[in-house]
Amino acid sequence: MKKATYLAIALFFGGITVSQSQNYDHKMSGGIKGGYNLASVSFDGNGETDQRHGFHIGVYGESFISENFSIQPELLYSQQGYEIKDASGTFKQKLDYINFPVMLKAYPSRNFFLEVGPQIGLAIKHKEEYNGFFSSSQEYDPDSFDWGMNFGVGFKSNSNISFGVRYHLGLGDLYDSSKAYNRVWQFYVGFDL
Repeated sequence: MKKATYLAIALFFGGITVSQSQNYDHKMSGGIKGGYNLASVSFDGNGETDQRHGFHIGVYGESFISENFSIQPELLYSQQGYEIKDASGTFKQKLDYINFPVMLKAYPSRNFFLEVGPQIGLAIKHKEEYNGFFSSSQEYDPDSFDWGMNFGVGFKSNSNISFGVRYHLGLGDLYDSSKAYNRVWQFYVGFDL
């Protein structure tokens, strides 16, 4: 757990340092962002579970490293997890993370951007719920460290309001031995401050 925490802190502050060291006459900006999550889990490559609906919220800093590219480190709280429904009821795994993405953004035009970058996450809370004919007291113990890649697209208005869609492809095994990986769609709006 300590290694994961140190890695998360190093990645976040490393991204900030890189983004601030090369400004290229572009304005550096920072702000707040938030939006809607559709989270699921891919088990053993056999498709995805039903989705958990949630939200994410956090802060970001963006700095251009060339005319059309910027680096954007972020610090986000994110509700993730999944649902499994069958004839006997519904199981919900609720997972809340603090995520540290560092996005490389490409601007092929002034307002339109593409983004890609790594993300590490630390699970800060988990809860299991079972609603059905039979109750269950089984508690799962998901790994507290997650990592993966993000891919996204968005639009940034001239008044510095951003709208985007991002997909998180989790690469860290959620339960260590079950080959379960986070999958999250994020729909967000950001405001430069």
